[in-house]
Amino acid sequence: MTRRALMVQGTGSDVGKSLLVAGLCRVARRRGLAVRPFKPQNMSNNAAVTADGGEIGRAQALQARACGVPPSVDMNPVLLKPQTDRGSQVVVQGRMRGTADARAYQDMKAGLLPAVRDSFARLCRQADLVLVEGAGSPAEVNLRRNDIANMGFAVAEQVPVALVADIDRGGVIAALVGTKELLTSEEAALVRGFVINRFRGDPSLFDDGLAIIRQRTGWHPFGVLPHLPLAGRLPAEDAAALSRDTGGRNAGDGRLIIAVPMLSRIANFDDFDPLAQEPGVDLRMVPPGTPLPLDAGLVILPGSKATIGDLSFLRAQGWDVDLAALVRAGVRVLGVCGGYQMLGHGIADPDGIEGPPGRVDGLGYLAVDTVLTGHKALRAVTGRHPATDAAIRGYEMHVGVTEGPDRQRPLLLLDDDQPEGDRPDGAVSADGRIAGAYVHGLFAADGFRRAYLAGLGVTGKGMADYDASVDMALDALADAMEAHLDVDGLLAAAG
Repeated sequence: MTRRALMVQGTGSDVGKSLLVAGLCRVARRRGLAVRPFKPQNMSNNAAVTADGGEIGRAQALQARACGVPPSVDMNPVLLKPQTDRGSQVVVQGRMRGTADARAYQDMKAGLLPAVRDSFARLCRQADLVLVEGAGSPAEVNLRRNDIANMGFAVAEQVPVALVADIDRGGVIAALVGTKELLTSEEAALVRGFVINRFRGDPSLFDDGLAIIRQRTGWHPFGVLPHLPLAGRLPAEDAAALSRDTGGRNAGDGRLIIAVPMLSRIANFDDFDPLAQEPGVDLRMVPPGTPLPLDAGLVILPGSKATIGDLSFLRAQGWDVDLAALVRAGVRVLGVCGGYQMLGHGIADPDGIEGPPGRVDGLGYLAVDTVLTGHKALRAVTGRHPATDAAIRGYEMHVGVTEGPDRQRPLLLLDDDQPEGDRPDGAVSADGRIAGAYVHGLFAADGFRRAYLAGLGVTGKGMADYDASVDMALDALADAMEAHLDVDGLLAAAG
């Protein structure tokens, strides 16, 4: 089988690998190539449901969109979803395989390589070009044993590599030269060149820097990509992006303040990207140690990979006290997935899904109780919001069953093929101010988003089409890459 593939690795985490792969995917698609994204191993709690009922990293779903194809589990065969500081849920080809701490996972990796290579081979058969994204950095040589994320995969499949370095972080010359020093000769021979990312100002000022890196490494400079503010419209891969942007993006008088506490295991926070782009909204991602804003008009409790642990984290920040004051003032509260579970009377974990078996008290704003179970719901859904009759779409990705009297007032009615008709999801308090549901991605539906915000006093048309804004950002990213990078050289490196 003739394979055309290029692997984009980085000198560190969060240097822009995901967006560069997305941009290259869109470039290749516009040039008439059948292209597929691939990431052997991802670590993120921002996940997407695939058409075949599995889950992959959100970044690979975005890259699939850039390719014009539906996401599949083969695009990210190993997904690690952190639940604690030391342990993660391990998802293999879309299905949960179990949990492992960091040391146990190092021993597990060798057994995962066949699944990784199997998925890669399947994508290669479908495409003219496969664009592979690394994870972290190949310079983390302490993790070289059984590596499947970076050079271990590249060497096993003999895939050429382009390295990305983020100049905005500083030390970019040392990062690239130091990476070369730490690679084996076999690994270094696979590197075809490098890209400098997120440059601010006149890129010609870095010409000498490019020459120094080339002299020290022998690698070809594929160019300097400027800082692209429009890239902020695209879903982020993981919570590292939140540390750079904690809200207030549309701050100003008259805007609805929506507060989202940044839980320690926050999951699927791209649920709120459409709200951030609304001109009538001031979305504030509230970092730990910061109180919830008392002038908020809506508080959203987000999804979590460890609901019981994050409920304890929420209380440790004093956010439960802030929330109580806001609720007394009549502010509305919405819980999404794990946030919905937190709003109930209690959460039971009899089988130790998230940790030691037991039960904890919830925040008590909804008359529901949740029992965590081993079954994981993974499905795309459509339906409507009864309060506004607006159509919704999204996906479920959760463990747990929630029941109780407030479920008699569901937040959503989901389309279902069962004879009994629509399937209720979520719950609403008797006064209508507290609500929650399991469905992620609600605010990407333009009609629902506008109707929901109108109920909170946000007037005007707002953003017309969220999906169109994402595609516009992907096109702008591809345009910038065509203008500033040696795209022909990158594609030639892939064979």
